[in-house]
Amino acid sequence: MIKKYFKKIENSLDEFSHIVEDYIINKQTFTQEKGSIDGEVFFNDESRMDFLEVVDTNKQNKEKYAYHYMDKDNSMIFRYDNAKHHPEIKTFPNHKHIQSKIEEKVKNLILIRY
Repeated sequence: MIKKYFKKIENSLDEFSHIVEDYIINKQTFTQEKGSIDGEVFFNDESRMDFLEVVDTNKQNKEKYAYHYMDKDNSMIFRYDNAKHHPEIKTFPNHKHIQSKIEEKVKNLILIRY
């Protein structure tokens, strides 16, 4: 199941080839259902997104995730993650960083379904 999930991510990136210039992906399989995937996505406008997911396909939510989007000068545009460092947020641990602000995570932020 985890290999199928990894393939879905790669297929999704390939579907957006009109805006994705290139990408680098690292995959690690822990069990048939669990693994991690991280990498960098390079966009045609010279922006980039670094990402990390730790996934158990038997569970509804990702165990760990971070999506860090930067402009061509490597300045953060936004980052979504579930690091447990903002307990004041209603959607804790899920949250969004925009410059120096922390916001609640947008509902239904799911890039790839299992």
